[in-house]
Amino acid sequence: MSTLRVPQPVPPVADDCEQLRKAFAGWGTNEGLIICILGHRNALQRKLIRETYADTYGEDLLKALNKELTNDFEGLVMLWIPDPAERDALLANEATKRWTSSNQVLVEIACTRSSHELHLVKLAYHARYKKSLEEDVAQHTTGDFRKLLYPLVTSFRYEGDEVNMTLAKSEAKILREKIEKKAYNDEDFIRILATRSKAQVNATLNNYKNEFGNDINKDLKTDPKDEYLALLRATVKCLTCPEKYFEKVLRLAINKRGTDEGALTRVVATRAEVDLKIIADEYQRRNSVTLDHAIGKDTHGDYEKMLLALVGHEDA
Repeated sequence: MSTLRVPQPVPPVADDCEQLRKAFAGWGTNEGLIICILGHRNALQRKLIRETYADTYGEDLLKALNKELTNDFEGLVMLWIPDPAERDALLANEATKRWTSSNQVLVEIACTRSSHELHLVKLAYHARYKKSLEEDVAQHTTGDFRKLLYPLVTSFRYEGDEVNMTLAKSEAKILREKIEKKAYNDEDFIRILATRSKAQVNATLNNYKNEFGNDINKDLKTDPKDEYLALLRATVKCLTCPEKYFEKVLRLAINKRGTDEGALTRVVATRAEVDLKIIADEYQRRNSVTLDHAIGKDTHGDYEKMLLALVGHEDA
């Protein structure tokens, strides 16, 4: 469920472009006008604004904004405007270039997007970087991390609801055997998580819990400091309950000493048109405070106002 609030009726695209141009004119930038427009337009509307702006003024809107905005507000707007596939390509490239073993962005993209969406990300990656996402993941990751991440980003999962319960039972047993042997990087272990449909993975992991008494992620927490196991747990969460995964990302981003603006920006920008309402409900259930209240308490200025607009805050 989206949190984006689009006005009805939507102003003509030409009017939006004219207002944005005015926001850049003269001394100082009218950030409030930028938020009022871009914080309340969906992906298709933003694409049309960007195309019309370029046709009318001979300048890419992103370049115009880049000259006018600064800091976290700039980062959020620049990530929000591109269409979802282009945005994910940007995030994936950043994740591979600056990859660390604690970086879970590639898992997010590979496991919370549909197969079609992931395919569009790869096409956008080709167009922008003149190489494939797969080759960058293979080049910049190593060891067990590569063994897991490469098949995740190359996968094209079946999206249907059909489930083979016999297979779920047998593969739950395989997962259990590998965990007992601490063979977390085993090919079959990775194959099951990386290739099966989300419905099939859910059935397998439900069978695992029923047969062996624990959620699989509990059994994958034998060493909380092991970053490969953390990535495996993130994979499971992204495939089975993405709202809980993203709630935790937000909780850690907001609650730690000094806000992790990168994580906060990424989750709000990528999920506002998808399921941020569900994530926000989970956040309130888990933390006894609304997401918009937590954002208001932890951020400030135009960055705060843009975040609040995207999470659907009524006054934004």
